[in-house]
Amino acid sequence: MGIVVDKAADCPLVLIVDDDDEVRSALRELLLSVGIDACCFGSTQDLLQAELPERPGCLILDVRMPGASGLDLQQYLAANGNPKPIIFLTGHGDIAMTVQAMKAGAIDFLTKPVRDQTLLDAVAAGIERDIAQRQAARLTKQHIDHYARLTPREREVLREVARGRLNKQIAFDLGISEVTVKLHRGNVTKKMQATSVGQLIRIWELLPVEVREKGAARTLDSSPRPWA
Repeated sequence: MGIVVDKAADCPLVLIVDDDDEVRSALRELLLSVGIDACCFGSTQDLLQAELPERPGCLILDVRMPGASGLDLQQYLAANGNPKPIIFLTGHGDIAMTVQAMKAGAIDFLTKPVRDQTLLDAVAAGIERDIAQRQAARLTKQHIDHYARLTPREREVLREVARGRLNKQIAFDLGISEVTVKLHRGNVTKKMQATSVGQLIRIWELLPVEVREKGAARTLDSSPRPWA
């Protein structure tokens, strides 16, 4: 049965995956003692089959477990577009594992037994990173939605503006009048909700490469993908 936690959407939730019942319970009690919600799973498969709420947080993963390992789960989530921050906690770590995990973006690679404060510091860093990632994803989604409302000509003008081209240069390149370019620029600025050329360029640079290259005729979803 899936797990659904009825809490505020912005309340952090830490997901603990470890095949040791005592370790899971201890970690959960530690997090609850400082006011952080936590859900426990005995395997990576249990986690992937769970119905989880969209809340900020991070993962605490054991490395070696029956079935898929914590490193396997890290690779799976990355391949499926889920950037949830990960803290590895293991009694069987080695340098090669640590390097692999950290290169793949793990917050930390800790060895059991671990000091409570060390783990809590890592969890705080993981939650902070996830909140920042989620905010960035929402902002990118907003920019993509606005960009999708531009006409093909307005997208061309925006691309040229982002290249630093002057109105008269854009007019020459597109075969239209300078007055028409100014009109399109005004529409682009309004639709993209920019207040200056500098901000317009920054918005353009935040758009995913595939959106800029293909024109993004339809709205794309840049929010984190579900577990499955």
